[in-house]
Amino acid sequence: MDVSSHAPAQQGAGAGRQVAIDGRDALARTRTRGLGIAVRRPRSTGSAPGVSARPAATDARSTAPARPASVELNALRERSLRRGVNPLIYWPVRALLVPALLIYFRTRRIGREHLPRRGPLLFASNHRSFLDPFIIGTLLRRPVYYMAKRELFERRWQAWLLNALGAFPVDRGAGDAGAMDTAREILERGDCVVVFPEGTRVRPGPLGQPRRGVGRLALETGVPVVPVAVIGTEDVRRRWRIRPRRVQVRVGRPLRFPRPERSSPALAAAVTERIWACVSLQWEWLGGVPAQSRPVQQRSDSSARRRRAHQKQDQRGEARAA
Repeated sequence: MDVSSHAPAQQGAGAGRQVAIDGRDALARTRTRGLGIAVRRPRSTGSAPGVSARPAATDARSTAPARPASVELNALRERSLRRGVNPLIYWPVRALLVPALLIYFRTRRIGREHLPRRGPLLFASNHRSFLDPFIIGTLLRRPVYYMAKRELFERRWQAWLLNALGAFPVDRGAGDAGAMDTAREILERGDCVVVFPEGTRVRPGPLGQPRRGVGRLALETGVPVVPVAVIGTEDVRRRWRIRPRRVQVRVGRPLRFPRPERSSPALAAAVTERIWACVSLQWEWLGGVPAQSRPVQQRSDSSARRRRAHQKQDQRGEARAA
């Protein structure tokens, strides 16, 4: 069968479709001319239908290389090291925030007499709410620096404000050496740093499992470690409402650890366990749920099941003896 015989027919069909398209375009221009609407016919590319002849022009800003997120995180850390807190922001905010926290939440601060007025301090605390760093900041009358998750620094204005108030970013779960170096240098210059060994907010129930970063900092710097427990902040926020709830914070005696020539992960884990045991002691003193405790109803149900099991065993033994 000759394929060339179908070429005129296909060309004629294609010409008919083009005439129909031109007619519809002319009709659309006629209808919209009276309304002052200009209908622009798409430019023919001469290529197959559905296939673009050349790529669309891209914006010069989209082709520019994106700034790595690590660069911005390092810049915020460098600012914390070189400039510290912004006094024009930190002290006015503190002057307004401290009375509000003490009055609105009826904050009870226990053990403040254990805190020295000068010298570096490493606070190790449980983490229940976004208010925890501010509650701990009311314990001292000097700036307190703390680690915050990097997601809080994605917005430029929020990153600037948090950094001015003493926060510096940490990449959780990635072994962020930059954040550890920043905390170490802040402690070495004589300031205070707050770390949350749990790594994230844990609510409700008992305390979470700590990570060994706080033990590593304690060994590498040799500064006093202050165990702190905060309770009540987990009930403060409900969606966007900040409700008045009783908040309590208890401070233990500072712990000191000798600086070894070389710190190992096992040694850092052992020091972390020692610190976390003191944090748990403050937590239980405030009425927090112990790690190994269970609800009373659950314990009573378990006791009843054990008693029934023992009774069945005794009955089986009597039946065999008979």
